[in-house]
Amino acid sequence: MTPQEYKEKVALLKKYAHAYYVEDNPLVPDEVYDKLYHEVLKFEEEHPELVLPDSPTQRVGGELLEGFKKAKHIKRMWSMEDIFDHKELLDWIARVEKNVDKKPTYYCEPKFDGASLNLIYENGLLKQAITRGDGVVGEDVTANAKTIHSIPLRIDYDALIEIRGEVVIRKDDFDQINKERLDAGEMPFANPRNAAAGSLRQLDPKITAKRRLFFYPWGVGENSLSFSLLSETMQFIYKLGFIEPPFHDKCKDVDCIEKEYEKTVKMRDSYPVMMDGMVVKVDEIALQEVLGYTVKYPRWMCAYKFPAVEKMTKIKDIVMQVGRTGVITPVAVLEPVEIEGVTVERATLHNFDEIERMDVRIGDTVIIIRSGDVIPKITKVLTQFRTGKEKKIERPTHCPVCGKELLDEGALIKCQNLDCPARVVNSIIYFASKQCLNIEGLGKKIVEQLYEAGLIKSVLDLFALQKEALLQLEGFKEKKAQNLLDAIAGVKGVPCWRFVNALGIEHIGEVASKKICETFGLDFLDVDKEALLAIEGFGEEMAESFLEFVRVNRTLVEKLLSIIQPVAPEKREIKESAFTGKTVVLTGSMSRPRSEIKAILETMGAKVTNTVSKKTDFVIYGEDPGSKYEKAQSLGVRLLTEEEMHQMLEERAS
Repeated sequence: MTPQEYKEKVALLKKYAHAYYVEDNPLVPDEVYDKLYHEVLKFEEEHPELVLPDSPTQRVGGELLEGFKKAKHIKRMWSMEDIFDHKELLDWIARVEKNVDKKPTYYCEPKFDGASLNLIYENGLLKQAITRGDGVVGEDVTANAKTIHSIPLRIDYDALIEIRGEVVIRKDDFDQINKERLDAGEMPFANPRNAAAGSLRQLDPKITAKRRLFFYPWGVGENSLSFSLLSETMQFIYKLGFIEPPFHDKCKDVDCIEKEYEKTVKMRDSYPVMMDGMVVKVDEIALQEVLGYTVKYPRWMCAYKFPAVEKMTKIKDIVMQVGRTGVITPVAVLEPVEIEGVTVERATLHNFDEIERMDVRIGDTVIIIRSGDVIPKITKVLTQFRTGKEKKIERPTHCPVCGKELLDEGALIKCQNLDCPARVVNSIIYFASKQCLNIEGLGKKIVEQLYEAGLIKSVLDLFALQKEALLQLEGFKEKKAQNLLDAIAGVKGVPCWRFVNALGIEHIGEVASKKICETFGLDFLDVDKEALLAIEGFGEEMAESFLEFVRVNRTLVEKLLSIIQPVAPEKREIKESAFTGKTVVLTGSMSRPRSEIKAILETMGAKVTNTVSKKTDFVIYGEDPGSKYEKAQSLGVRLLTEEEMHQMLEERAS
């Protein structure tokens, strides 16, 4: 085969592959494609220097990856505002049209239930594929993306462009993959979305290549296209070789959008891929730019979600699940029922107040809903089917795992025993975390490794670790083992508040821990309810939780006190400032660690909390502030930049 013949055969292979994977219209039988593929592969093995980067052979998974590197999107990938009914659609349309000087048109397309992916092309070649991540930084999955046949390796557009879309698994392929997994003795995927996301993040690209993934584009990021309408932009993207979605329609008004939505809801089961709604976007790109963005999402698009699917089934039993934080969650064991291709056998009952409100009983016939990837939940008890044999659900008084007394606050029932096997790993992770004892090198994976090896069964066991035992663990060398032991030993003499905070007492966070230590010093184990309630900001819940924790864990805490020997705080002199006596919340990235800013504000007499409420006086924000910023706006709380905060402090000082 000559180099020219090789190029012609690659072009023919690409044509066959595009017809099969993108157009769903095979041009030749599989054996013809396979014969041509192996001819091309043989030439490439003999002439590696002539291999074309967009040859279909380059889609086969390469070497096993060690891990995924972080990668930054050129332009941010935004989330979408969700709307759930016609009224919310009307409200969204009204907000859009209020903020533009001409009536927009709208572009409607599917909201796929998959994994978002950003493709970066440069000089026509696929340069990088990045998962959505937090919208700014994701994971580089380029090697895996190249195995997806509906992602072109080369496009007929040379400028730099980001093409965004959704990686999905089609319904019939999902069923086949789960059958193969069951035959191999593996756990089936819960739903197509999990299957798509899990397949995209395989460290072995060969596994990704076998998973029959598809990529549907839904937008662009960085680009130099000159189209005035999003609909024109997407038509251009489809012509570059990408799959068109099952529908994409233009609408002039809300009635048209609602008709498209109703049609889509009726046809949702007939589409080859899972969808959980319809996306509505302003079509005019210039108007998109005028509307701009909130902290979380673009003002020019929303996701009109499908109604949840409801099914009727029966409650066989109620089991008590102990979470990693010790919270007891009642879970209903159901007669199996299929919803959107997923067999549902359990549903959360959230809490015991919810059980009492709905009067849920074992043996009841109930309606459950499951919407998209949301955990199934019971929405209604059908009392007309009761026979009199149903059993009421009793509130537990002792932990089903460790047998210790439970903290019962009505809606919340929690096991606060630090030695409870159900919560021991999480309690140790929290104990060692940065905001608590800050034990460097003792992160989640190491704690889990130590626990699985049987070296730690409670927080106390950290202080009995031996180097010889650590050296038997995978990944531990002399230096790493010694560094960990030194870090654990280094917690001796930590401030009292860090010690109390590290205990993970329900309702007792950093602020409350500081107040306890400032008020009682190291004698906090012997306080009574009246003394706790006398602390500013302490209520019944906080006091009861603290006292219940001490009853359950007193012996353990006394042992920890003797080992760690925390230091009681010195009485702090408060400097008068504009923040004295004020409640302050910090949000966003700032020029210095938030812990430093918090310490400065506290020396000025401010109460720094994590939650925005009507009682908050100031919200001080940095770059990329989150929901706290939005909540402050909605409540009318005064917003300050970091620079404005410093100016207020300087003005007061002068």
